Amino acid sequence: MKPLTSQLYANETDLDAMIDLLTRSRPAAHIADYPGIYDLQELMLLPEVQQNTRLWYGNNGRLQAFAITHIQYHNIYFEIAPEIWDDTIAKEIFAWGEARIKRVYADASEPVTLDTSCREDDAPRLALLQRHGFVPDGVRSLILARSLHDPIPEPVLPDGYVIRAVAGESEAEALVALHRAAFGTANMTITERLAMMRAPEYDRELDLIAVAPDGRFAAFCVGSISAEENIRSGQQVGFTDPVGTHPDFQRRGLARALLLAGMRLLQKRGMETAVLGTSSQNIAMQKTAESVGFKVLSSKIWFTRPIER
Repeated sequence: MKPLTSQLYANETDLDAMIDLLTRSRPAAHIADYPGIYDLQELMLLPEVQQNTRLWYGNNGRLQAFAITHIQYHNIYFEIAPEIWDDTIAKEIFAWGEARIKRVYADASEPVTLDTSCREDDAPRLALLQRHGFVPDGVRSLILARSLHDPIPEPVLPDGYVIRAVAGESEAEALVALHRAAFGTANMTITERLAMMRAPEYDRELDLIAVAPDGRFAAFCVGSISAEENIRSGQQVGFTDPVGTHPDFQRRGLARALLLAGMRLLQKRGMETAVLGTSSQNIAMQKTAESVGFKVLSSKIWFTRPIER
C-alpha cells in the first residue's frame, strides 16, 4: 500500500469526501448505519468533533479512510476504503484514537477504554476488531423497522396532553433538560441539540414533543428523513428516534403515541419504512416499539479495548 497523508478535519470539502467514502465502502442498504450521511452532516457542526476527526488521503487526493473519536463517550467510528482495507491502517487509526482520549483522561482514576461497534454480520470488521484487541462488552445497538404500508393507529393521549412540533431553537434548553431527565444522563448539551437542529436535512415538523396539561415537556421523539441517504440507498426510509419520556410522565403511553404520530408524518411524506435504534439494555423502548409494529432488523455489537496510561 502506498503511503497515505493524514490531516485533521478542515472544512466541508472534507465532509463531502467522507460522504463519498461511505458510499464507496458500504452496501447501499447500510448507508444510514451510524454514522451515516445525516449523522456526519450533524456531527461536523460540532467543533469538538471536528478537532477529533482525522482523514487519510491517498496520493491521488482521494480520501481513503477517516476516524472520528468521540471523546465524551470514548467511542471511535471509522471507515476504510475497500482497496486499502488492512491491519496497517487500522492500527494507525486505533493508535490515533487512543492518543486523543489519553490527552483528556490522562489523570483519570477510573479505567479508560476505546469503544466501537460493528454489525453482527460484518465478518471482516469483526475479525479486524478482534485482531486488534477489542472484545465484546455485552451491549448491542438494535435497529428496528416497521412498514408504513400497514395501517397506523391514531395516537391516543391522556386527557390534557398534546403532541406538537418543536417551536425552534428557543426551546433547545428545555429539550436538553427533557433529554437528560429521560435518559438519566448529562451527555446531551445545548450545543449538541442546536447542531441537530441546524443540520442540513433537519425538519422541525418531524421533531415532536408531548406537552403535559401544565405546559411541561413530558416526552419527545426526533423524527428525520435524509433524502440524500434515500437516493443513495434506493429506499424510502424515515427515522423516529431518539424517543424519551421524563420520569414524572412515564407509563402513560406517551412514547407510543409519539411513535405513532411520527410514523403518520413519515407516511404522509411518502416514506415506506420507519426505522429506530435503541440499546439492547433499553427493554422499555423495545417493548414500546414492538407494540406499534416495529421488529428487530439488525444489531451492532459493542466492543471495548482498555487504554494503558
